[in-house]
Amino acid sequence: MKNIRVAEIMTKDPIIIKPDTNLFECAKKMVKKRTGSLLLVNNKKLVGFIDQKDILWALIKKSRKDLQNILAKDISPKKIATVKPTTTLGETLQKMKKLKFERLPVIYEGKLVGIITIKDILNFHPEIYPELEEFAQIKEEQKKLERLKKAKEKKLGGEGICEECGNQNILYKINGMLICESCKNAI
Repeated sequence: MKNIRVAEIMTKDPIIIKPDTNLFECAKKMVKKRTGSLLLVNNKKLVGFIDQKDILWALIKKSRKDLQNILAKDISPKKIATVKPTTTLGETLQKMKKLKFERLPVIYEGKLVGIITIKDILNFHPEIYPELEEFAQIKEEQKKLERLKKAKEKKLGGEGICEECGNQNILYKINGMLICESCKNAI
């Protein structure tokens, strides 16, 4: 994996859109092309990047009609992490782990030449799956810590065993009992 370069296994024709495409069209293109992300390109230069989570966030915050008024460039991050085609898979994987990204655009001489994803790396090198499993566990633990922090901010019971169903989860104090969210919703 030390000698393998991104250029050897990257997806060379990533799905691209223009920055002024509305989110409704972006969502349609993602479904049609069965992809989780779109690269915003203007004159072969990468200017943005959106994924399913960005569209979901906009959908939750706005109505379906508003998706036709929101442009991809409006929700795309301004700084985009990228790699070069000459970067090794090991370096790329480290960058993905550090940034907690599952895909990175590949840039050569200022122009977009492809995209490298966890799926590309796994298809090429399946024995690194344990490393990726560790990556997923780190992500899950981070989400769990965020949920616990929110629970503490709301002065909830923290994490523990639900007194109603016996499952371990974040607990809420309802009627003097510590119960999980699903039991809370059932009341």
